[in-house]
Amino acid sequence: MKTRQFWYPLPERLIAQHPAEKRGTEKMMVLHRDTGMLEHRHIADIVEYITPNDLLVVNDTKVFPARLIGEWPDTHGAVEVLMVNAAPMDGEGLGDAAGETHRGTVLDCLRWNVIIGSGRKCREGQVAVFGPNGELKVTLLKPLSGIGMWQVEFACERPLMDLLDEFGHTPVPPYVKREGTAEEEKADRERYQTIYAREVGSVAAPTAGLHFTPEIFAALEAKGVKRVAVTLHVGPGTFRPVKADNIEDHQMDYEAFTVPPETAEAINACKAHGGRVFCVGSTTVRTLETVAAACAELGDAAGETHRGMVRAGSGASNIFIYPPYQFKVCDCMLTNFHLPQSTLLMMISALAGRERILCSYAMAVRNNYMFFSYGDCMLIV
Repeated sequence: MKTRQFWYPLPERLIAQHPAEKRGTEKMMVLHRDTGMLEHRHIADIVEYITPNDLLVVNDTKVFPARLIGEWPDTHGAVEVLMVNAAPMDGEGLGDAAGETHRGTVLDCLRWNVIIGSGRKCREGQVAVFGPNGELKVTLLKPLSGIGMWQVEFACERPLMDLLDEFGHTPVPPYVKREGTAEEEKADRERYQTIYAREVGSVAAPTAGLHFTPEIFAALEAKGVKRVAVTLHVGPGTFRPVKADNIEDHQMDYEAFTVPPETAEAINACKAHGGRVFCVGSTTVRTLETVAAACAELGDAAGETHRGMVRAGSGASNIFIYPPYQFKVCDCMLTNFHLPQSTLLMMISALAGRERILCSYAMAVRNNYMFFSYGDCMLIV
């Protein structure tokens, strides 16, 4: 398929620059795949669409202040660093390679892959400083594939996370224009984070989950709906545009994920009794479809059938879901409204049909829905 087949016109005024005044009040368009019917509701109404026979799956990754603004000490020129993922030094591994689990320790690492923004040409061995008194130093080790990508090593006398909490910035996406005020940073620290965020490691929020409130979860629990979590640490690749003419030529970035045993058991039980799996966001979908595909391959190799089932485990996924992909786990999906020609738009087109999605987006524009990370949402059932 051609990338241009996923373009749609979007007025700039509908790109949300701030979250809704109150979490949980966002509009929610409901798309029924069987009939194509559209409903205009609000996120609190999601309780009406999920039954006790279904299962809600969320991504519990936690965004950290991964954006740093500092200077080159030799020229005092400005430099910006966006931390992407940890690159452990020898003997500092996070546990995956050893088949162990050390969740939540990603920020113990001091060697990272980052994106550097600077007006000067970068070279190996350069040092940048960050913080009011230069408390954090970053040494450039080697360039990586990708524009502005480098492997660097941090040096600091205090825990890295403590310093990031003090003067790091929330890595809101580039289409959210910021003046850099303390008030904006304070608001982003709270609102560019789900209320159930637990596992530190993301540089972008799983934005479909931003709409949930304790009251909505309480209503779902009172109804008998069970909720489980996966973890996928979202990288900046989620915003990387598709530049290839043919979507099949686009390559996704790898992102680390974990599926806990209780989540795998709940999903398999839900499927066994004919329930629906409601995935909150594209990151949850990618995680479950990745492990389901791996499970199916294992079953095929053993002459067994494991399709539609998942197993617990950790790994890294670069799955790219686009039409005519056949979903193995995801039955329904809560998602935000996505950028034109983005991999996220291609994923939901695989779930609901490209023409139907583009028609629903045109309806969203006519009805002044707000788009992208801080915008409104869509429930596909």
